[in-house]
Amino acid sequence: MEKFFKLKENNTKVSTEVLAGITTFFTMAYILFVNPDILSQAGLPFNGVYIATILAAVVGTLVMGLFANVPYALAPGMGLNAFFTYTVVMKYGFTPTEALALVFICGIFNIFITVTRVRKHIIKAIPETLQQAIGAGIGLFIAYIGILNIKMIDFSAGVPSLVKFNDPSVLLALIGLVLILVLMLRRVKGAILIGIVLTTLIGIPMGVVDISAAASTPSYGQVFSEFSSIFGTAIGKDGLISLFTNHDAMTIFPIIFAFSLTDTFDTIGTFIGTGRRTGIFTKEDELALEEGKGFSSKMDKAMFADSIATSVGAIFGTSNTTTFVESSAGIEAGGRTGLTSVVTAICFALSIFIAPIVSLIPSAATAPALIVVGILMSSAFADIEWSEFEIAVPAFFTVLMTVLAYSISTGLAFGFIAFCLVKLATGKFKDVHPIVYISTALFVINFVLEALN
Repeated sequence: MEKFFKLKENNTKVSTEVLAGITTFFTMAYILFVNPDILSQAGLPFNGVYIATILAAVVGTLVMGLFANVPYALAPGMGLNAFFTYTVVMKYGFTPTEALALVFICGIFNIFITVTRVRKHIIKAIPETLQQAIGAGIGLFIAYIGILNIKMIDFSAGVPSLVKFNDPSVLLALIGLVLILVLMLRRVKGAILIGIVLTTLIGIPMGVVDISAAASTPSYGQVFSEFSSIFGTAIGKDGLISLFTNHDAMTIFPIIFAFSLTDTFDTIGTFIGTGRRTGIFTKEDELALEEGKGFSSKMDKAMFADSIATSVGAIFGTSNTTTFVESSAGIEAGGRTGLTSVVTAICFALSIFIAPIVSLIPSAATAPALIVVGILMSSAFADIEWSEFEIAVPAFFTVLMTVLAYSISTGLAFGFIAFCLVKLATGKFKDVHPIVYISTALFVINFVLEALN
């Protein structure tokens, strides 16, 4: 194990990696229930998507851990599943299986741009300013996810406002936040995971955690029967064949483009925002990424693992599988190698059998963990030269739109557009890499297509 994962080389040990893997799992376990809920609204069976979500996460995360040896976990992505249901199926009228076929094609396209080094060149072309802003934006973004998960902000009046502190879930989340902060300040190892467990236990007498709910889970026979009804349909007659029979290329292409663009930039943003700051992706990796051939760096391998996960997930019966930004929770807990990912994958696999236990963990217990990780990642703000207006403008829009638009890729889009505008306005247009210009143009085209539909 030491030799395979290179634990000493990465300054870590088995116990730390196991703890980090479990921490990552608990911070993203919500996807097991949120993803089926969203995709079932598109017409896919809830319990079938539940198994598909688990299997997509297991396969994607195992490939990431065993092939790339980095501590990132994959699962069907939030935002992408909403686009699948509310836009592709409900708005554009694709059937659920045709939408799965679109996701499958997106995965194949992502594999192509990874193998042909397009993704490499994109990462190399991203300006240092935007790289720093991405990390800062992700920090605020995941903290915002935590706050929204416990409904701490009230939007009902049309203007965001703080809720009254009479909601047990909000109170439990605040208790959990204090617990994790104290444990972190006391430098207790595994502070985030301990905080999640303690908060869940405290939630039982508070009435937030309902232990009786564990008895209401469906039978295994029902679950796997529903899963068999969607497995493989993406590449069957109701998927790919129906897609190209009933829809023209001009209708299909913009959706594949939107899926791929969001998936690619969410992944790149997560890698840049977490990997470089923590040393997971070293200078040697960056050099190999830029100059090497094939899969000569960890980031090469990580991007390939991410690209194949989407197509595999579509075959299982779920929307785009992507690298989760919540992996940063395990990274902050000390995860540095693929062993963290393997442990997370095992936890996902076990969730088939321990669904009643996993379902007991409320958002009020995981939200504080996301907020604390957001604090830790916000250190990237210090690396941005805010006094330089040319630097501040693209950095500001990257961070702002990542949070407000609830999307890393949208933050990148505004950052790229602002960066190009600044360079053009100051006569430094030659300093911009051609890929940045191309990516910016694609972002603009995507916004125009969305506006016209």
